Formats: sequence, C-alpha cells, structure tokens
Amino acid sequence: MKKNSFVEGTFIATFAIIIVKILGVLYVIPFYRIIGESGGSLYSYAYNVYNLFLNISTAGIPIAISKIITEYNTLEMYEAKERSYKVGRNIILMLSVLAFFVLFVFAPEVSHLILGEIEGGNTIRDVAFVIRSVSFCLLIIPFLSVSKGYLQGHNYITPASISQVIEQVVRIAVILFGSYIVISVLGKSVTLGVGISVFGAFVGGLAAYIYIKYKINKNKKDFPKSNKKDDVTNKEIIKKIISYAFPLIIVSIATDIYSLTDMTLVVRTSYKLGYTAEEAETIASIISTWAPKICMVINSVAMGMSMSLIPHIVSSYAKKDIKTSNNRFNEAIRIIIVSTLPLSIGLAFLSGPIYTLFYGKSIYGTLILRYTAISSFFASIYMVISVSLQSLNKFKVVYISSGIGFLLNAILDVPFMYMFHLFGLDAFYGAILATITGYIFSFVYSLSKLRIEFNFNYKDIVSTLKEVLLPSSLMLLALLVLNIFIKLPTSGIIKIVLTLVIYTLIGAVVYIGVSFKTGLLERTFGKEYINKILGKLRRIK
Repeated sequence: MKKNSFVEGTFIATFAIIIVKILGVLYVIPFYRIIGESGGSLYSYAYNVYNLFLNISTAGIPIAISKIITEYNTLEMYEAKERSYKVGRNIILMLSVLAFFVLFVFAPEVSHLILGEIEGGNTIRDVAFVIRSVSFCLLIIPFLSVSKGYLQGHNYITPASISQVIEQVVRIAVILFGSYIVISVLGKSVTLGVGISVFGAFVGGLAAYIYIKYKINKNKKDFPKSNKKDDVTNKEIIKKIISYAFPLIIVSIATDIYSLTDMTLVVRTSYKLGYTAEEAETIASIISTWAPKICMVINSVAMGMSMSLIPHIVSSYAKKDIKTSNNRFNEAIRIIIVSTLPLSIGLAFLSGPIYTLFYGKSIYGTLILRYTAISSFFASIYMVISVSLQSLNKFKVVYISSGIGFLLNAILDVPFMYMFHLFGLDAFYGAILATITGYIFSFVYSLSKLRIEFNFNYKDIVSTLKEVLLPSSLMLLALLVLNIFIKLPTSGIIKIVLTLVIYTLIGAVVYIGVSFKTGLLERTFGKEYINKILGKLRRIK
C-alpha cells in the first residue's frame, strides 16, 4: 500500500466521500417516493437516535486510535502502537454491546421522548420498531471505525476511503431493494419497509469491515512492528485513549443531542404554532435529515479534509513544530473556503429545482434547503477547526466552543421560531438562524483561542476570503443572467435535470476559470497539483 501526503490524502479522502455523499443523495430520489413523507419522518427519527448512541459508544475512539498510532509511529514505539490498537478494539467491544442493549430495550421510551403527546402522525410503536432495527448497526460500525483509524494513523487513506464507498453501495442496495420489495411488491407496511432500510447500515458496515480486515491482513509488512516491548503499560494506553477520545465523545454527543433536541423542539413548537402534526413532522425531518442529505456534498470536503488533517497535525505537534501545524491548519481552512463557498451559493440558488428533483414538490423543502446550504458552509469550517483543536490536544477549547455554541443554538430555537412567526414568516427560519448563530460563535471563539495559545496566524485565510469574493460574485451574477433566458423549472424531471446541468456547468466554468486566472487555485491547492490535473486533462483531449 502507498502512504498518502497531506494534499494527496485530502483529495483521495474527499473524492471518496463525495462519491459516497452523491450516492447518498441520489438514492433518496426513489427511496423517498417509495416510503413517502410519513416514512421519511420515521427514517429521520431512527438515524438521529442511532447517531447519538453510536457516538456515546464509539465516538472519539477511532480518531484517538489514529492519533496514538501516528504519535507512536513518529516516536518509533511500534510495539506500543500495535498494543494500543488491540486495547482500543476491546474497549469498543464493551461499549458497543452495551449501547446496543440499551437502545434496543428502551426504544419505546426514546420514541415517547421524541413524539410527546402529538397525535395524527407516526405512532410510538412505529418509531420504536425502526429504532430497534437500526440498533444492530452498533454491533459492527464501531469495529469498522477503529480499523479505519488504524489505517489512517499510518497515513494509508486510500483503503479507508474505498471501504466507505463499499459500505455505501451495499447499504443503498439493501435500502432500495428492501423497501421496494416490502412495500411495493409484498404490500407490507411503510414501517416495516423503513425498518428493513435502516438495517441496511448493518449489512453495508459488515461488507466494508471485511474489506478493511482483508487489506490489513494482506499488507501486514507495511505496518512497522517490533518485538521489543515498549515502556508503556496497558493502563497508560487506556488513559491516553480516554484522554484523546473523551473530548471527541463529548463534542459528538453534544452535536447529536442538539440534533435530537432541535428535531424535538421544531416538531413541538411547529405544532403549537398551528401546523398540523404531519406538517410539523415533515418540517422537522426536512431540517434534520432530508435537506442536510442534499448538503452532504458541501460537508464531504470538510470530512475528507479532517481524515487527512489529523495524522499530519498530530505528527507536527508531537515534534513541537507549531509553525507546520499552523500552516496545515491554514491550508485546510483555505481549501474548505475555496471548495465549499461556491457549492453553498450554487445550491442555495438552485434549491427549488434540486429539492423537487429529489423529493418532489414541497411548500417547505425549497426554503429550508436554501438556508441549510448556507448553514452547511459554516458547519464545514467548524468541523475542520474542531478536528484541529483535538489534534493539538486543546480539549478545553473544544468543550467550551462546542458546548456554548450548541447551548446557544438550543436556547434560541424556540424564541427565534416564535419571532419569525410573529413577523408573519415561516417559523422554521428561526431554527436555521439559531443553528448558524451557534456555529459562528463556536469557530470565532476557537480561532481566538488558537491565536492566543499557539500564536496562530490567519493572514492566509483572510487573504483567501477576500480573493474568493470575486469568482463567487461573478458566478452568482452569471447564474442570475442565465435565469433571464432559461427560467428555473418547477416540474418535469428531464427538464429539471437538463436545466441543472446547464446552470452547474456555466457556474463551474465561471468560478474555476476566474479562480485560475487570478491564481487563487494555484495558491490554495499548490502549483504541482494544479499542473498535474491540467496535464491529465490535456492527455484526455
């Protein structure tokens, strides 16, 4: 296997995640039509609860393993590195089995917590069934995550990225074929169809885990080992895993608790403000699941960046090379800005036809997607900032920035929804604004702390923010002019697809062309990689 450099690893991880996210976005087109809005709400409930319990049981440990392996590799403590991997797997085993047991047994209580006394939509029994169906994933996904962490800790990004694609392809196959056969062929309930669908995550995880284990066993010679026992006890390794993982667990749990709380607050507040139970559930599921699914392409850049960023920052920090850590951090944020800002603007502009293409016409979907796209840009920046802080062991900053950001988000949800309702606007705008407000506070606080404690310099980031305004503005202007001649359609799948292709191509050509001419792409991604890409394009011609 070949080790990956920072930029190369970022491209590989991001490319794989983009494929995964595109597949994740595309499958919902037929899936949503099979299960409908009611089934969509059920699916949303199951995954929000599942993510919370997955993070309680495993969040942080895979990344902690990746950090420890990178650290011990840098210090040439190869025996301790291998022992850390085994200890991490044992911890995961205990936590994942416990989380599965709790979620499976107490699914009815969790369902009641979500729905409260709302009547006219999905029942507590329906929600409990799909939660139990997805709980089986807790028995395999944690082990998959730890194995990925092991590879990433050695800077082997490619196999971990391929496993993500395998997992997604298998999962989608189970989701689509399972739900279609159960609902459309056998005529069974939507609840059963959704239950089969969420179980697909277990099957996909199992397939990816088999692949990862095969790659690790086949390439054992590529992982440095030593028969000499290092002067590190298992107790010290466990303490190190806990110290690295605990902040990540807290942040992940806080994120998922907020998502669950946000979904619950939106459902109940919308219901109190006069929406029907079905409308309230639909709005909540669009905010928490269906709009973010489309925005996954935006977040995928940040996810790929995070995978590649961890070992490089950990390695430079272990060597006390703060300057390199600062450079990697700036490089990561700049790539995020240049890559995701145009995606956010384009998605917000095209939200109407895009939402219609995926889920059909919706009086709420278009508006929610438009502002969720903007929110995703802020979320992507904070994702990279948070990973960087954790790699630098600045856990207290992560606690405070995430905790207060999410708390501010939750506190503002209801009053903001009432405020927008009072002004005669849709209440869900308030929930989205609260989310953006929380993210802005979190990353402004984090950046100030990095500057104070490590003397981080952000001149390159500020410069990139200024430079990206020109191509982004010209791209938006081009789309506005194009809309004069080719109106955005509201119906007809073929017409929507063709129009979106035209808008996307023109927007991309304008943005990339201007960015290339101004030197923004070269300064962001490096002259070597830009020339490499141009060389490949010339050969294709």
